[in-house]
Amino acid sequence: MEEKQQQEEELEVLVVLELKGLQNQDIFEKHVTKEGFKIVEGEKFAYSGKSTTGTFSTKAYILEIFRKGLSKVEFETCGMIFQIGDMPWQAYKFDKTTNEFNEVK
Repeated sequence: MEEKQQQEEELEVLVVLELKGLQNQDIFEKHVTKEGFKIVEGEKFAYSGKSTTGTFSTKAYILEIFRKGLSKVEFETCGMIFQIGDMPWQAYKFDKTTNEFNEVK
């Protein structure tokens, strides 16, 4: 029997938003950075981080943190793509009627 690794592998996380009509960018970014993301220098609405919780939990965390951040500001539309570790990019659109991200298929 193989021994299970004691520590989860640390995964690199990259999140890129396509935000239109954002008001109060500083409020949004203060929330995102408070939750552990770093602003990617030289890129508009790009954030990086690290995760040790596995891909499913990390995906849920990303969606929740950015949903909460958007709830604090005014904006027209928001699309998001993110990558966790070596997984393919995943694309989402924010639905303002439900205040949730929906996967783009």
